Amino acid sequence: MTRLTHLDETGAAQMVDVSDKGVTHRTAIAEGAVRMEEETLRLIMRGQTAKGDVLATARIAGIMAAKKTHELVPLCHPIMLAKVTIDIEADEALPGLVVRATTKVADRTGVEMEALTAVSVACLTIYDMAKAVDRGMTIGPIRLVEKQGGRSGHWKAEP
Repeated sequence: MTRLTHLDETGAAQMVDVSDKGVTHRTAIAEGAVRMEEETLRLIMRGQTAKGDVLATARIAGIMAAKKTHELVPLCHPIMLAKVTIDIEADEALPGLVVRATTKVADRTGVEMEALTAVSVACLTIYDMAKAVDRGMTIGPIRLVEKQGGRSGHWKAEP
């Protein structure tokens, strides 16, 4: 790729024209983490936080965020998502939670931004629900892990 597709010849921001692209099945996987105190992780995993079920709420928040990505990221196309999955697992080594979002669509443009947005908002929701007991939590890194479909085919991040 020799230039940024969201900039025109003058450097002005533009929405990419995807009307000539073919509809293909596309999948994206993104992940992120929320690091926290061990006791905070235990409270979340036992369902003992004051605000309720952190994991269920974060899953719903991530799904909702994926569906609204085009409203949050200015040059994203609105797409009809076929599937959004949010998986959250405890990782004692962090300690914290690892969030993974998988998005699927049959469309003319990819779903990477939807997966990344889903992970970001799910992580923010975890922080929001547990901040009363642990304001020192950190979020990140958040990254694209894998994508399939479209002109560029299959891509997978280095481990």
